[in-house]
Amino acid sequence: MHNQYRLGIDAGGTFTDFILADRKGDVRIFKALSTPNDPTQAIRNGLAVIEEETGLSPTEIISNADLCINGTTVGLNALITHNGAKTGLIATRGHEDSIEIRLGHKEDGYRYDPDYPPATMLVPRYLRRGVSERVLSNGTVHTPLNEDDVRDACSHFLREGVSSVAISFVWSVLRPEHELRAAEIVREMMPDVRLTVGSQLYPQVREYTRTSTAVVNAYLAPILQRYVEKVDAYFRELGARHPVRYFQSNGGLALGRVVSDQSVYAINSGPASAPQAALWLGEPWGMRDIITVDMGGTSFDITLTRDGRANVSKDIDFLRYRIGIPMIQVETLGAGGGSIGWIDSMGLMQMGPQSAGSEPGPACYGRGGEKPTTTDANLVLGYLNPEGLVGGRLPLDAAKAREAIRTHLADPLGISVEKAAYGMFTIVNNNMVNAIRRVSVERGYDPRDFVLNCAGGATAAHITALAREMGTRQILISKLASGLCAFGQILSDVKYNYMAPVAARLEGADSAARLDALFDGLESRGRSDLRDDGFTDDQISIRRSLDMRYVGQVHECTVGIDAFEVTEEALERLKAAFHARHEELYTYSEPHSAVEVVNVESAITGAVDKPGRMTLPPGRGAATARIDTRQMIFSPDGRAQATPVYDGALLGAGDNISGPAVIQEVTTTIVIEPGWTARLDPNGAYLITTDDSASAA
Repeated sequence: MHNQYRLGIDAGGTFTDFILADRKGDVRIFKALSTPNDPTQAIRNGLAVIEEETGLSPTEIISNADLCINGTTVGLNALITHNGAKTGLIATRGHEDSIEIRLGHKEDGYRYDPDYPPATMLVPRYLRRGVSERVLSNGTVHTPLNEDDVRDACSHFLREGVSSVAISFVWSVLRPEHELRAAEIVREMMPDVRLTVGSQLYPQVREYTRTSTAVVNAYLAPILQRYVEKVDAYFRELGARHPVRYFQSNGGLALGRVVSDQSVYAINSGPASAPQAALWLGEPWGMRDIITVDMGGTSFDITLTRDGRANVSKDIDFLRYRIGIPMIQVETLGAGGGSIGWIDSMGLMQMGPQSAGSEPGPACYGRGGEKPTTTDANLVLGYLNPEGLVGGRLPLDAAKAREAIRTHLADPLGISVEKAAYGMFTIVNNNMVNAIRRVSVERGYDPRDFVLNCAGGATAAHITALAREMGTRQILISKLASGLCAFGQILSDVKYNYMAPVAARLEGADSAARLDALFDGLESRGRSDLRDDGFTDDQISIRRSLDMRYVGQVHECTVGIDAFEVTEEALERLKAAFHARHEELYTYSEPHSAVEVVNVESAITGAVDKPGRMTLPPGRGAATARIDTRQMIFSPDGRAQATPVYDGALLGAGDNISGPAVIQEVTTTIVIEPGWTARLDPNGAYLITTDDSASAA
């Protein structure tokens, strides 16, 4: 009985998803409304739903689970709402304002907008204290640390009630002694605060990025610590035999104590597991180039895997804050089922980014929402079951949806409710396609070369329209699509990132030896940490990356490589990889120019056993699953046509359905537009192809 179950929990803005898998390959999905004020309440509610449907008590599941994994939006929500801890910053004197100066950079899209407001500072000016100390760029000490300055800063923080402190000094990555001594003084004078040391959290060159990353980490650490302690205690209460693992933005799992110390890694933890689930789904077809789109109630998230590897970004502006650590690149857009339709000052219809969320929710939920949302439009278009969602647990009111669209959009624009609904549907799709282009076209990838994978409860109603708009010819939709990120968590491995700065030209035996020794040092630390976590050497794998640039360039680009001995000959492989990546990103390379490395990083992964695959019995033909016909709208003129509705639970392996049609799964509704065909695979995923690509699939 022990180790019989695996539980994945993914807390979203509207719903918290639960995936329960057992050893036999039986995988089930459950949902509970998220409870942002007390995220652990949603976990209790979800386990109660599981007990109601399966008869398995929370204690039975948790005490017989080999792995319980939690992806959380606690950090993300604290950053969005500016609800983090009261944080103090100790910096090199004269550099207290680097997080406000921001390298003089305004976010892309607003560079020339004089009215664009500055970002809210996570550490206000009066809680930033400069201390006398200075290390030079060659690692020598120019000014020793003045310890009294650090003590003065601590006294000030104690008076102000600071609960978290970040320390970040100039060039501390080359010589961390000053930061470490300052940290000792803080621990001595402020034993109860959370402490973040920049050179330990993000040991990479670039002072602003390191300071900003340390500040974000410090701002979130007390919030994540409280959350982790609550969740861990609850699971221990239920008899957990293994510690809860938390999902990180780098695409791997970590223990609670790691997440408390390195809270910045938990910011985007939910959607970061999508690439893992996408690759697992695509494996039977050999699909390794996949774009995953995840539309929930509040937001729309996009991730991309190329040749079986997720796109990883470093040094990015996330919610207007520079974060250096590696994160699975997730493009997030305010486009969800709750996105509100409105008319702008030019009289044009817009969708989002404002959302009705789960409280009060779309007008059709009947919970007091009066504004028209994407979900209301989908109901008016006939796509959603008027009797309700989540197997009828969430009843829908079509009259309220029509009224909201008529009042706020159709009447002011002088068009029919049906045309307005199709307009809402089209606009939200265009917003999503533009975001998909940002992770694909703008990074050198053609979306037509990728499979489009569907995640999130609201996405499947839009997926064929998105594919049509982008020219994508194949779509994957798992029966678990609405909880795909929670599913991705139970497939994911433990992963830690280790970094170091280095200034080396890719020339000569000395450079090769330095790089080789640096990687060896990082990786022996990583192996040791994973062994402590219970992994054996044959479960550990390594992926390296280097930040490289042409000598004289201001910015570097990150190049991923496999682990190999760095000899003088191997430097040519590194250069070739850099030239290729530079060309991919910027359309040109300079093979005759000298190349230098500024930072290196090793991602060390401990492989976790994967659950079995779902196997569906053969179908008896799609006709046996047809349960209804509804009037649906598939064109801008607002004309409805009678469209067949199928019950996903009655479909079996090998069943084919041609559009126009709708397949109603328990937690998602799949709209198949005219010109597309869906085929259900034995592993529980639909492969949807355009009629002209079905023969090639």
